[in-house]
Amino acid sequence: MIAAQLQNIRHLELPELEKFFTEMGEQKFRAKQVYEWLWQKHAHTFADMTNLSKELRQKLGDRFTLPALTVDATQYSEDGTVKSRFRTHDGHLVEGVLIPTDSRQTACVSSQIGCSLSCKFCATGYMDRKRNLNYDEIYDEVVLINEQAEKVYNKKLSNIVFMGMGEPLLNYSNVMKAIEKISSPEGLGMSPRRITVSTAGVAKMIRKMGDDKVRFKLALSLHAANDAKRNEIMPINETNNIKVLIEALNYFYRQTKNEITFEYILFKDLNDSQKDADELVKIYRQVPADLVNIIEYNPIDAFQFSKPDEERVQHFMQYLEANKVNAHLRRSRGKDIDAACGQLANKGDNQALQPA
Repeated sequence: MIAAQLQNIRHLELPELEKFFTEMGEQKFRAKQVYEWLWQKHAHTFADMTNLSKELRQKLGDRFTLPALTVDATQYSEDGTVKSRFRTHDGHLVEGVLIPTDSRQTACVSSQIGCSLSCKFCATGYMDRKRNLNYDEIYDEVVLINEQAEKVYNKKLSNIVFMGMGEPLLNYSNVMKAIEKISSPEGLGMSPRRITVSTAGVAKMIRKMGDDKVRFKLALSLHAANDAKRNEIMPINETNNIKVLIEALNYFYRQTKNEITFEYILFKDLNDSQKDADELVKIYRQVPADLVNIIEYNPIDAFQFSKPDEERVQHFMQYLEANKVNAHLRRSRGKDIDAACGQLANKGDNQALQPA
């Protein structure tokens, strides 16, 4: 049997593994052992499964593949942020980030290799979308970043944000399956309440999350509070305008009661005026949002905008607070290694990274 015909063993659920073993004349409990190696012990090869006989491991290798994400290179920021470049089994590169604070260890993970949405301020948006990440590859990202957290900070991951490369809701089934595995007791056992999925605004899929009664948090990358400006920097707004998104967010909340956050990057002379702040207040009042994260813009080569001066930022924040908006100014982390919001673009291909 040639390699191209072999099935990824992690795409089998436990009952399917049990069926495979019983049909092979093996005892059923072997399936549970293998399943634990795949999702709890994080085996990268069948040879790692040391409580199985060499003969059985050979049979698995003849029938299945076990493609695993690997750390290709790592960068360490002066502020403690760690950016990793991961390599897929078929040679693609994708980035993920460990963001440490005193109270949290957060993994920022990617869902696609590249992106198709072309948001003007995001470095990933200038890349072609090569393919979606499979759910086991997304799971591997979290496992590998958790290993970094334990190695560098002696702490386990506390939170996960889908704010890396790609649009999570355009890889819906893999993202949902990855979260299912991450939060399962048979996987990493992390509470869904510690997971946030961020979207540029795919209204149809926001509603589907409501129908599916998901348990994680949702963040909308808003970044402009009227359609004209949002169209300019986020082409997806032309088919998913603010009114449609407000309706979808309200539907999501009615179905799930899950926390909703707005993300809003400040750009000098584009969306940082008091009029912009007032428009943001009006949107905030139409959605049961818990928080508005005001984010520093992190410059990228292809986008002509810059961040406002500190006085302008503070005036914007004060206006929101005066209008009873729960707003938080999020300072960027990892800017010196292109690991901050909007900067992930596999630039490590052309940089000196520390090999894994």
